[in-house]
Amino acid sequence: MKTVQDYIRTIPDFPHEGIMFRDVTTLFADPRGFRIAIDQLLHPYAGQPIDKVVGLEARGFILGGAIAHQLSVGFVPVRKKGKLPGKTIEQAYTLEYGDAVMEVHDDAMQAGEKILLVDDLLATGGTAEAGIKLIERMGAEVMGCAFVIDLPDLGGRKRLEALNMNVHALCAFDGD
Repeated sequence: MKTVQDYIRTIPDFPHEGIMFRDVTTLFADPRGFRIAIDQLLHPYAGQPIDKVVGLEARGFILGGAIAHQLSVGFVPVRKKGKLPGKTIEQAYTLEYGDAVMEVHDDAMQAGEKILLVDDLLATGGTAEAGIKLIERMGAEVMGCAFVIDLPDLGGRKRLEALNMNVHALCAFDGD
């Protein structure tokens, strides 16, 4: 029986030399692989009081939308600055190659709502931390952070756990 990791393609030297890019598009393209990933991502949260799923741009939208559908809850996109049409709040964060800003509509979540944060990859944890800060600034509570891939050598899990986050990842790749 194939595991989620078996559906993920590795592309050497993308986007830069020395990087082993973990490509989840092959996972998404396979109906069985995609179903396994969605089921395994939501499993720890089934039956928990989740009000909304927050997906981080862009692959987190694909995963988060499917998980929200399965949990019968709302979906909220957290996007790169300038992509949302309504009034937003923003959170700056640092990437390994510079700075970026994430935004969410200022009415997307209500105080006290229980949120599941979803993305495809946990590397340094900067993007996820920005998403967590946006959620918390709106008065909502992060119930967990779910990822397909963890790159433990980059420290993202430890970073999020230091924020008292429950981190769930389906597979891990060394290095990167």
